[in-house]
Amino acid sequence: MVVLVVVCIEIRTDILSAEPIQPIPEIKVSNPQKVELGRLLFNDVRLSKGAQLSCASCHSMSFGGADGQVVSSGVNGQKGNINSPTVFNSSLNFRQFWNGRAADLLEQVDGPIANPKEMNFSWEQAIEILKKDAFYVQNFKLAYSDGLTIQNMRKAIVSFEESLLTPNSRFDQFLRGDKTAITESELSGYQLFKQYGCISCHQGVSVGGNSYQKFSTVGNYFEDRGNITDVDYGRFVITNKEQDRFVFKVPSLRNVELTAPYFHDGSQKTLIDAVNIKIKYQLGRLPKGNDAELIVAFLKTLTGQYQGKLLKGR
Repeated sequence: MVVLVVVCIEIRTDILSAEPIQPIPEIKVSNPQKVELGRLLFNDVRLSKGAQLSCASCHSMSFGGADGQVVSSGVNGQKGNINSPTVFNSSLNFRQFWNGRAADLLEQVDGPIANPKEMNFSWEQAIEILKKDAFYVQNFKLAYSDGLTIQNMRKAIVSFEESLLTPNSRFDQFLRGDKTAITESELSGYQLFKQYGCISCHQGVSVGGNSYQKFSTVGNYFEDRGNITDVDYGRFVITNKEQDRFVFKVPSLRNVELTAPYFHDGSQKTLIDAVNIKIKYQLGRLPKGNDAELIVAFLKTLTGQYQGKLLKGR
């Protein structure tokens, strides 16, 4: 059995920096049986109609916890209507999904399995299949006092997702005092990231993921892009409040170099394109000289480690 970890998300005060970004905390081993069961379920196609795909199909460890598509493909090749966010560091988000409709991972985990464009299945159908699997039955008995139940399946997946922190990026090393961990150009990019105002939405441990923000505060990105759909309305679809139209959960920028294409609509193929769009529509500015390139250089220092190894894309 592979031993994985869950993460203690308490941040040691002795490593905190005066900077608005904080390092991801150290990982501690806890409940490896539950994490391993969650990992197996996360990769088990039997949680989808016709055993066609798994959670990992849209949240691959090889694609920075996403899938590299503009929108994901569900059962029978159906296309979703929104870009898959990364599952890495998702436990640090203050809400889940782009529009924040789930309060936490335990609530979020119900969404994909029931979505007819994603897994198009149900927990009731899945557990009837897994009850016939002696491995799952035996190991759930070992991990949970009440054995294999729907609630314990949900909890196990969440335990695995909580283990998907990516600490020890080069920028984290810099924050902890290693001033050689990033180059002068990357440090210049970080200073520009703050000077342009990107830091106002992207700060904290996740470098985002802790607030809502309207997409396009200067100009009109959606009008310029065209073909506005319901998913572009963001939280408005949930609250029906006009002030929530085009408002989304600010995404984390951890490992962002690995999660193209960008934004909820997957419209930007490259990180430099995404940076230019945000500087234009979010901050109302045009980048000078090679400022955007320097900011991208900084963003690449946010790529962390998973299970002790630097994350890499395909």
